[in-house]
Amino acid sequence: MSVKFLLYLIMTPLVLWSMDSLNINALLKKNHVTQARIFYFILAMCIIFLLTNFFYDVFASAKIIS
Repeated sequence: MSVKFLLYLIMTPLVLWSMDSLNINALLKKNHVTQARIFYFILAMCIIFLLTNFFYDVFASAKIIS
């Protein structure tokens, strides 16, 4: 397995767990449940991608990984 894949596996539950603490209901329109779920999913994927690449670059620049 690649290091990046392992980072994705670690970041995914961490981001989803941390996003549970947000109350995004106040930001969304009522009766738009499907749109809210899609937005939540896209937001989670973006954060997972950004965090994974950030940590991968930090580890690579510190030469912890090759």
